[in-house]
Amino acid sequence: MIQPKIIALKEKRLVGMKSQMLRHEYGNIIELWKRFMPQKHLIHNTVNTELIALQEYSNFNHPNEAFDIWACAEVIDVINIPETMEAKTIAGGLYAVFLQKGMNTAATYQRIMTEWLPNTDYVIDDRPHFQVMGDNYKNGSEDSEEDFYVPIRLKN
Repeated sequence: MIQPKIIALKEKRLVGMKSQMLRHEYGNIIELWKRFMPQKHLIHNTVNTELIALQEYSNFNHPNEAFDIWACAEVIDVINIPETMEAKTIAGGLYAVFLQKGMNTAATYQRIMTEWLPNTDYVIDDRPHFQVMGDNYKNGSEDSEEDFYVPIRLKN
């Protein structure tokens, strides 16, 4: 069974680009990153070199609804935002953080939702889901590593 770290995340400020997609439209993710990567150098006040892929659902339990996706970086503050980008703030709260190895992210996410979550005292919270791609992220490689951040709260 996969075991995450449970963390109390502090508010994060992000700058990047967003798009919209349905759950099966994976090409939208690729197109968004193709637009973002040549311009990421325009963000001057980044906290670190990590990149963040973020998903913002209006209703996580409705798989047929469109949702926003972001390609972004964490910043110290949201001043001097490049013209082609927007700011986004992630509210603080509990997150389950899972280490993702390899490129089969859909299978990992499926295991989180069907194996880990039902056996906990948590439910999905209404905050963004995101992935942090740091130094060990290697796009397209089975040696790649990234962290999945899943927003959670205790069951009522």
